[in-house]
Amino acid sequence: MNKKHFSKKRFGQNFLTDFNYLDRLTPALHLSKSDHVVEIGPGKGALTQYVLPHVSYYEAIEIDRDLILRLEKKFAHHSQFHLHVGDALKFDFETLCQKKQMRLIGNLPYNISSPLLFHLFKFNHLIKDMHFMLQREVAHRITAKTHTSQYGRLSVMTQYFCDVEFLLSVPPEAFTPKPKVFSAFCRFIPKPKEMLNAKNEIIFAKIVKEAFTYRRKVLANSLKKYITFDTLELLGINPTRRAETLSVDEFVQISNTMD
Repeated sequence: MNKKHFSKKRFGQNFLTDFNYLDRLTPALHLSKSDHVVEIGPGKGALTQYVLPHVSYYEAIEIDRDLILRLEKKFAHHSQFHLHVGDALKFDFETLCQKKQMRLIGNLPYNISSPLLFHLFKFNHLIKDMHFMLQREVAHRITAKTHTSQYGRLSVMTQYFCDVEFLLSVPPEAFTPKPKVFSAFCRFIPKPKEMLNAKNEIIFAKIVKEAFTYRRKVLANSLKKYITFDTLELLGINPTRRAETLSVDEFVQISNTMD
């Protein structure tokens, strides 16, 4: 238990160690005793120890086997604590589903945050909300508005699946080891299925990716493989606009013209 654990770069480990920020994060979760919380990457258990006493069912997914024994010992007296060893990027979150929707939390490694979000969107129907620590630059991209340089594929895809809120900026000094960038704590609330209007989400994702791959081009050129100039006009979308000017709903409109 007292053996020193060294941060592993391959797992993107930067542990939140400033308790002042932990004190500020926990109230933002609005916890209730009946909550089913799932933490991704508990690390040394700093956030875990703050949240665990407030809920009746707590699961954690940790990839670093060197931390497993530490976590098991630290929280052995909490009967509601259940630890899973695995990679969150490949984890089937459906296996954790109880009668209540899950509430996900975690200090996400910078190198996997975007692909992990895309993985979690597949389980939207099982999730009540998600509160994640991310690289601040990624948080700004996720919450970006149209007509800004930060608005891109990640903005559109995230905002299609979730309502997102930037809650708190966290400086490098709050972590050990200290990262080179600021972090941010964000809230994600999955949208109900009836609000997800894309007829085919695979095609929708392809349209969004293509548009931002060629974001300097006008839509008539960047999306010419998918939609004609005339069809864009019929949708009320000016073909000379660029990707960063389109709302999420407009991307859905375009994708819904595909068979």
